[in-house]
Amino acid sequence: MTQLPLRAQLASALGRTAATLSRATGRGDGSVIGGRVSLVLEPDLLRQLAHDRKLALVSATNGKTTTTRLITSALQELGEVATNAFGANMPAGHVSALSSAKDAPYGVLEVDEKYLPEVIDATDAGVVCLMNLSRDQMDRAGEIWLLAQKWRRALAGRNTHVIANADDPLVTWGASTAASVTWVSAGQPWKEDSWCCPQCGGPLDRKGMEYVPPGSAGSGSKPGTTENDWACRECTFRRPVPAWVLDDDAVIDPRGRRWVLDLRLPGRANRANAAIALATAEVFGLPVERALPRLREVTSVAGRYTTVERDGRHARLLLAKNPAGWLEAFDVLDPSLPVILSVNAQGPDGRDTSWLWDVDYRVLRGRPVFVAGERRLDLALRLDVAGVPFQLAGSFGQALAAQPPGKVDVIANYTAFQNIRSEFGRAV
Repeated sequence: MTQLPLRAQLASALGRTAATLSRATGRGDGSVIGGRVSLVLEPDLLRQLAHDRKLALVSATNGKTTTTRLITSALQELGEVATNAFGANMPAGHVSALSSAKDAPYGVLEVDEKYLPEVIDATDAGVVCLMNLSRDQMDRAGEIWLLAQKWRRALAGRNTHVIANADDPLVTWGASTAASVTWVSAGQPWKEDSWCCPQCGGPLDRKGMEYVPPGSAGSGSKPGTTENDWACRECTFRRPVPAWVLDDDAVIDPRGRRWVLDLRLPGRANRANAAIALATAEVFGLPVERALPRLREVTSVAGRYTTVERDGRHARLLLAKNPAGWLEAFDVLDPSLPVILSVNAQGPDGRDTSWLWDVDYRVLRGRPVFVAGERRLDLALRLDVAGVPFQLAGSFGQALAAQPPGKVDVIANYTAFQNIRSEFGRAV
């Protein structure tokens, strides 16, 4: 690695000191404050820290923390990897991550969707992973079509290789100006934000279609079917042909080989994350047979899917921040268990809770439901309209204490989730 200039070295060292003090005083993991201190002293520090590294940036509305962790786990097969493991996904967090592993030849950085153009420009990353776009924190981030448009502009004219989910029309549009794209069919269960063509505004047709698995053309293989095809009725914009395909519990690679994932992380969403991770690892020269065992080692990500225990009650923690995220969380619920729902509306969550009305909560009928969090009354009204019986609790602790000994699932949005983690010593 190229040695940093003296000013950058000093900024990096003082940032690490601030992060250490933050952890020592129990104020957090220090990744944000450390980066902020460093950037005050050297505003160009991110560019300097990124120089000469093989970097991948990971951005999406949902799943970016987990996918960052999966890619990092895979690339550790090649050497040390700098990463923002706990989701500090703005430039201050990136500075902390790269500063903390200053000799790592590889870096995998989760990036907030809004900040992606700025971070691409600062780091000149060779690889960018784009997975999904749906409405989230609209009081802060704005319309997702505008985000996709900013992605297009940021990628145009750059020698950047993009790994993109071909099943999401907005992601496809955002990625299509890149010089090189590896398309992955990772699915798009939440389609409510992409019924219109981002290119011309016309309606998108979505239908099943036949496809020949990658690498099997001319081999006599029979076509399969996919429900993920889409095409605009009024212009030529349509779903590109994917090189990688998520096929139930397996991934089909560009040579037509089918790899059973057998992950320890639950749910369809994490299988989609793994498909993106495997495609990314191959761009770095790491074949599936070496990357996949590393992915199978991951059991939880920054508290997600962790089980915590109190007085004989075992609570599995699930994070859901927006309608698409709740849909994915419902996919991994155990239907035999009670569920605690906790919703806040602080700055990191977005102040507007109207998105609750876009979530179909009827799937929760027939099981005990407990509602907590600062905006529990907003959620309670939504459940009442959906015909879902529930019990209100003044706090998560009260909701947990109301359960009989045994297992319970918990779904919480961002700050509610972090508050619960703090109660249990920030379980990871």
